[in-house]
Amino acid sequence: MDYQYVLGGVLVSLLGSVFFMIINTTLSGEKKKVVEKDSRSINGDGYVRMPSQNGSFQPEIASGTDVVIVGAGVAGAALAYTLGKEGRRVHVIERDLSEPDRIVGELLQPGGYLKLIELGLADCANESIDAQKVFGYALYKNGNDTKLSYPLENYTSDIAGRSFHNGRFIQRMRERVATLKNVTLEQGTVTTLIEEKGTVKGVMYKNRAGEEMRSYAPLTIVCDGCFSNLRRNLCTPKVDNPSCFVGLILENCDLPHANHGHVILGDPSPILFYPISSTEVRCLVDVPGTKVPSVANGEMAKYLKTVVAPQVPPQLLKSFLAAVEKGNIRTMQNKSMPATPVPTPGAILLGDAFNMRHPLTGGGMTVALSDIVLLRDLLRPLTDLSDAPALCEYLESFYTLRKPVSSTINTLAGALYKVFCASPDPARQEMREACFDYLSLGGICSYGPISLLSGLNPRPIHLFLHFFAVAVYGIGRLMIPFPTPKRVWLGTRLILGASGIIFPIIKGEGVRQMFFPVTIPAYYNAPPLQ
Repeated sequence: MDYQYVLGGVLVSLLGSVFFMIINTTLSGEKKKVVEKDSRSINGDGYVRMPSQNGSFQPEIASGTDVVIVGAGVAGAALAYTLGKEGRRVHVIERDLSEPDRIVGELLQPGGYLKLIELGLADCANESIDAQKVFGYALYKNGNDTKLSYPLENYTSDIAGRSFHNGRFIQRMRERVATLKNVTLEQGTVTTLIEEKGTVKGVMYKNRAGEEMRSYAPLTIVCDGCFSNLRRNLCTPKVDNPSCFVGLILENCDLPHANHGHVILGDPSPILFYPISSTEVRCLVDVPGTKVPSVANGEMAKYLKTVVAPQVPPQLLKSFLAAVEKGNIRTMQNKSMPATPVPTPGAILLGDAFNMRHPLTGGGMTVALSDIVLLRDLLRPLTDLSDAPALCEYLESFYTLRKPVSSTINTLAGALYKVFCASPDPARQEMREACFDYLSLGGICSYGPISLLSGLNPRPIHLFLHFFAVAVYGIGRLMIPFPTPKRVWLGTRLILGASGIIFPIIKGEGVRQMFFPVTIPAYYNAPPLQ
């Protein structure tokens, strides 16, 4: 184990010391990254240079467009509507405008719903798509369960999480986009970014008829999802594939706790249930790794019946087995990727193309919508986006200002997934037991973590303290009725394991950006003079 995690675990009671040690090591790593980034040519693979007949670059075509948006999923559609309402002339290019059929992106946390209201899109996640209100989670482990409710006491009765069919939600937002006369929504496949002298000028794409087209604008925003083929030009992606989801739909069944997501701490990994309409419940079975049993030859159905079904709550078992027999079993690879932008004049990344986390906590849409609100507010003072270098420098503040929300949700998702997975390691088993029992205590022990998960309390330091409070709680249980050498050693391994889980995630997010964003110079960037 890396020395800094071991040292961090041993000195966990001295949280301040741990912070400064991690900050020092991380800052030195960040300085190294800055040097590497500066030495990297902005004209990397994937850009297309557009030469004219005499070999010089073609001049920018005056298209009358302020922003080109690549992708019209949750992030792209919400962004297009938002910028269109701000008066921007927007060209949105989406690969497929038919209704998506996905098994994730179906649960929006309360913090994300508040952002949706702020964007004027709350009616896209209401009764018109049979969306369901979600008021919290129920956790199950070894036949025991505990309910964690969102802290919504200070909000109106309409504020809650929302769960729905992802495709219906996206189509409703696209319909809202189509009502704006200054926004063009077109089906087409973007193939490359057009670059001239280090600045992105627009995109090259094939339209619905297969014709090669170009769209030019001062600002190109890439929102083409988790399988983005353009992100390599705008960031240094480090994609991890921790697990796969196996998706089923249970019909006409009642959840044990109405209007709550259900998380079963199963073996080998969690099983999720949540409503997506008034008559349907989504089930997601997590399978660690990149390979899943074959659906085609019946291995998946056998796995679900023999390994998963015995762990399903009795109230849902009959509907679960009926869904398996029906055979509409879907799978998808879960991905995680920290945000590592390469600031590029004329372009910016957003959504899953930019930043991903394990979908266990349902935080992806909340991060994307929060980013859109922030980007809208940053662009609002600017009437002219044509000065690409100045705009690029100004928007570096975006990467720092987004950190409280994004790093809290990202870190929580990664840490919870590792804690919730079963393990043969006794220390990891103790951490899992301690987490369930800690959340079952009620009061601040449940209120605090669920407020972080909901997106209502985006404070990384609170996350850090709760995570190690779980670890300390686990050690305390081991010391009762009295400590023995074996129990002390197990407690030491527990705290080391906890450090090994969370510190790599924090380092990936950036310690300084996550905990001390006000020390980043870009935090104070002012809009360029118009």
